[in-house]
Amino acid sequence: MKLENLLKKLPQELDGVMITSEENRRYFTAFPSTAGVLLVSRCGSVFLTDSRYVEAAGKKITCCPVRETKNLKKELPDLMREFKINRLGIEAQRVTVSEYTRYCEMLNDVEIVADGSVDKAINSLRMVKSADEIASIKKAQAITEQAFDHILRFIKPGVTEREISLELDYFMLKNGAEALSFETIAVSGINSSMPHGVPSDKKIENGDFITMDYGAVCDGYHSDMTRTVAVGAVSDEQKKVYDTVLKAQLAALDVMRPGVRCSDADKAARDVIASAGYGAFFGHGTGHGVGIEIHEEPRVSPSAEDILEAGNVVTDEPGIYLPGCFGVRIEDMVLITEDGIENLTSSPKELIVI
Repeated sequence: MKLENLLKKLPQELDGVMITSEENRRYFTAFPSTAGVLLVSRCGSVFLTDSRYVEAAGKKITCCPVRETKNLKKELPDLMREFKINRLGIEAQRVTVSEYTRYCEMLNDVEIVADGSVDKAINSLRMVKSADEIASIKKAQAITEQAFDHILRFIKPGVTEREISLELDYFMLKNGAEALSFETIAVSGINSSMPHGVPSDKKIENGDFITMDYGAVCDGYHSDMTRTVAVGAVSDEQKKVYDTVLKAQLAALDVMRPGVRCSDADKAARDVIASAGYGAFFGHGTGHGVGIEIHEEPRVSPSAEDILEAGNVVTDEPGIYLPGCFGVRIEDMVLITEDGIENLTSSPKELIVI
């Protein structure tokens, strides 16, 4: 069905597309591999891969036939003739200049189109998640939330940021994650003012905020969650900043629904932070799509032109970061439904002091 939907969204003047990126290959075939080419045409489709993957691909892929390739340079021209492809679209956003040049040399009788139309068609499909995709995301998120419950019992003064990060990673992988969504962020105290700080050997101290941004992967689909907790006690300013971020995060949730501009959802959170006097300390977008990749369309940012629609899975993650002092970020994953939202994140958001 995904291949048929792709063909419907392609410009009519394209006879077919060649999908080479690992992420898009997996999206259409459900088969993970580091090598392969998915050729989709109006006269049929085929998945090409080498001897390392051909047996496994043949068992897993049901959307099209699987063939072993031994010399793609020699085989591609024959495939173009077999599938009657004269104008071939490629993933302009994902193919390098050297790869594009190589394809042009291999297929000198075929017009290769790299105008972004293939990417636009694929992105529009990937933005709207199916029931199976949503189930996989929920499965990954469940592991992520179990890890949060676990880490609250692990955190204490004297443990390091790296130990917290590694404990989260180990727990998720031990409890069903096939991979980590990204390199886990666990930063504390003055390090928490860096939104994408790298866990260090800094030890946790009383009075620290600890920001943890992490996620699990299940069936190829990612989860993404951020929680900020405190150790020992918090100052009045720390509590004010935390409460402001939470208020902003809830404000974005309140406006998210089908038909809402992503920029308006961002504005709802951003206005709260600006009104509290911290506008200069919130530099990133409020959220992003999540799926086969950790960052997908649509983007929830001030410049975003996308409009939310049912089936989107997006994050809601405003933050305030005071350089040299501390930072706070709170992040949920949200499914846009036909008449509102389903928050896929159930971990508590009220300030937790360990």
